[in-house]
Amino acid sequence: MKFSRQIKPISYLKAHAAEIVRNLEKQCDPLVITQNGEAKAVIQGIESYEQPQATMAMLKILALGTRQSEDGKVRTAADVIKGLREKRETG
Repeated sequence: MKFSRQIKPISYLKAHAAEIVRNLEKQCDPLVITQNGEAKAVIQGIESYEQPQATMAMLKILALGTRQSEDGKVRTAADVIKGLREKRETG
């Protein structure tokens, strides 16, 4: 990823906002916006934003499962199915 091509001043964003938004669908790299020479914001397409969000959610689920397993808070699939069937029959 070449960030040097993806760094633009805020004045560029102001002047080319519609074009930038249109191009977000095509480009995978985020656009870094600077103000007074310092990086201040990142603009990226929704798909490139959602991918790492989904990955982080999956990692959190895996970490929770690992923690529950280590704490002995797990049940076999057979026990869960048996419990659901019993609940359905009595409920």
